[in-house]
Amino acid sequence: MNVTRRRLLAAGSGLVFLSAARGARAGRPKELVLDWATYNPVSLVLRDKGWAEEALRPLGVGVRWVQSLGSNKALEFLNAGSLHLGSTAGAAALLGRINGNPIRSVYVFSKPEWTALVTRPDTGITGVTDLVGRKVAATKGTDPYIFLLRALERHGLGPKDVQLVLLQHDQGKAALERGDVDAWAGLDPMMAQTELEAGNRLFYRDPDANTWGILNAPESLIAEAPELIEAVVAAYEHGRRHALANPDELRALLAKAARIAEPVAARQLERTGLADPRIGEPQAASIRAAGAVLQKVGVIRPEVDVARTVDALLDRRFTANLTVG
Repeated sequence: MNVTRRRLLAAGSGLVFLSAARGARAGRPKELVLDWATYNPVSLVLRDKGWAEEALRPLGVGVRWVQSLGSNKALEFLNAGSLHLGSTAGAAALLGRINGNPIRSVYVFSKPEWTALVTRPDTGITGVTDLVGRKVAATKGTDPYIFLLRALERHGLGPKDVQLVLLQHDQGKAALERGDVDAWAGLDPMMAQTELEAGNRLFYRDPDANTWGILNAPESLIAEAPELIEAVVAAYEHGRRHALANPDELRALLAKAARIAEPVAARQLERTGLADPRIGEPQAASIRAAGAVLQKVGVIRPEVDVARTVDALLDRRFTANLTVG
């Protein structure tokens, strides 16, 4: 039976994964390294429940989990061959592919508003134009960094108009709270935490400029062992539906994994849509729009065909038969 036609059967409280092809294949790893990330809540469900392990066990493949602290780290791990499926923002994956990272996107894990521009109440910053000459922290190569560049461009500014301070997400949050920077391109759940616990303000928001949360795999793994991708996607689907049906459990898992209070986790999840797992035109349009802005401000070289690269990035086959909700 083709793995794409297998379904996960829920029987009582147990989950039965229909048996998959067991034959050994050249190039198939004996262990898949999957990432978990606090910006990918569904990954927390899978890691907790062991459903990826169940899905891959009939194929003779084990699972090891590693944490990604941001899209840039997931892309580094994927490029180094130390990660098989990694969680990133769509625009970050585009930049990775343009820069030679041979990945394709196979699944949508969320439609988030996981980034906004954040400041302290004492800075006097109320809009993007107030950032001119100010210190702004961001993590290069991630959706918050791209969001910042798009916000600047929309207001007739560029990266040279601000003092960019390149820090990892947690360091950027700490720098804002210490007063070392004036603003931060935030990432949930840290953004929700500084909002609720430190009283800092999200002064510029645009949910549609947050590109989708997508799961990426190396082209070589997709070519050599697509049944492994299909098995992980099947597990993700079970995890996504479980997350939608059990919001209290999801909130508790996120709070524990991120070491944050449950109200902070709840604020992040308010801004996280889990309804549509399909790779398709909404993702393509969002990433193309981000790519066009990045090309305009010089982050993407002028000779790069952004639309063609987006088409090459998105692999729609693994979610073609999935349903919304």
